[in-house]
Amino acid sequence: MGKTLFDKIWDAHVVQNVADGPTQLYIDRLYMHEVTSPQAFDTLREKGVSVLRPQQIVAMPDHNTPSDQQECIPDAVGRKQVETLKRNCEEFGIRHFDMFSRDNGIIHVVGPEKALSLPGMTIVCGDSHTSTHGAVGAIAMGIGTSEVAQVLASQCILQQKPRTMRINIEGTLPQGTTAKDVALYIMAQMTTSGATGYAVEYAGSVVRSMSMEGRLTLSNLSIEMGSRAGLIAPDEVTFEYLRGREYAPEGDAWDRAEEQWRQLRSDDDAVFDKEVSFRGEDIAPRITYGTNPGAGIAVDGQIPTLEEVSGEQRPQLLSQLDYMQFRPGQRLQGTPVDYVFLGACTNGRIEDFRAFASIVRGRRKAANVVAWLVPGSWQVRRQIVAEGIDKILAEAGFELRLPSCSACLAMNADKVPAGKLCLSTSNRNFVGRQGPGARTILASPLTVAASAVTGVITDPREML
Repeated sequence: MGKTLFDKIWDAHVVQNVADGPTQLYIDRLYMHEVTSPQAFDTLREKGVSVLRPQQIVAMPDHNTPSDQQECIPDAVGRKQVETLKRNCEEFGIRHFDMFSRDNGIIHVVGPEKALSLPGMTIVCGDSHTSTHGAVGAIAMGIGTSEVAQVLASQCILQQKPRTMRINIEGTLPQGTTAKDVALYIMAQMTTSGATGYAVEYAGSVVRSMSMEGRLTLSNLSIEMGSRAGLIAPDEVTFEYLRGREYAPEGDAWDRAEEQWRQLRSDDDAVFDKEVSFRGEDIAPRITYGTNPGAGIAVDGQIPTLEEVSGEQRPQLLSQLDYMQFRPGQRLQGTPVDYVFLGACTNGRIEDFRAFASIVRGRRKAANVVAWLVPGSWQVRRQIVAEGIDKILAEAGFELRLPSCSACLAMNADKVPAGKLCLSTSNRNFVGRQGPGARTILASPLTVAASAVTGVITDPREML
């Protein structure tokens, strides 16, 4: 029996298998940010342990970083977290991309764009959206603070091996449908717990035709189905994306690495614990209507009626709609929007800004809309300026902000006020995720752009 891509990478990193227990797994790359790292460093101090392999660790602040200015962080707690990360990295000799430096940004954007994340790696971070890095053909998982301390001290982690699932998406995506829409569609079909206990490999012609940045979006949202990891087999798209980037192998080292990476695919006779298939033609631009990413519909569709859901699901549906101020059976297209947010580790890359600009070019931002357009890194921001996208945005009445996690979560100044409706390219629409009482609808950059210029939820296909 052949091996899956996940099995090949996992087996190559096993240090030892504990009888009736977890696997001791070697970790190639640990990413750290300011929120989950302080306790891990304190654990090292308490135990008198040093960092085993600091050269394999990269840290940067992102959650608390302001997007309007970065001279200071007004919030005392956030400021302390950022300052503490810097001190800890200096003490333990860890590479640190400080706020406002050319290398800084959201850790799940910076890692792939600098080729710090490479095929065949095991990658962990104290953040659930670490699954993003699986798009390059790696096992990438979010871990807890105690596990971060394990990796700091030993470059290993104790993990139960998950089961494997392959999600096949065949066919062709219709115009206006993006990787974000694909992910939202899968979650609506499988629910937010549909991949719990599995490592997912995305496959099929739709995935193969995606750009690298689209694949990063798809893998980013794996955790929203309950999966710890979302992998995509590396191919020519992957190699072209990584070649020549700052930390990519060079010369003969690249040739040797690429030869190895070409073996990172599931064998033809590999057997997955579960397989699921979808058709690209069935996927339209999507929006969410509830308070979890799986509560979604086509942008021109309607919220389910009570008759369309099972009896045990009705209280949950009503609870979500009560918070969102919607009703069963309602069509959301044409609903006024208060805020829009373009950014996050889901959609804060250069292709997302190109897509947004393609809609707003020659148009004007609606007067009723507050817009936060936040690049995922300083490198993305430099590309936006170099390509003249900043001028297109400015002419349409939009302000380009500074790299930050921004309005993805209510940990910095970019909070959506209570009761206001935000159309967002981020990854979660939980109660209070973007601010206490804020209402969040998840969508693609195209849908967000179309809605930003009309002032209401708008099908982007009308503007393409």
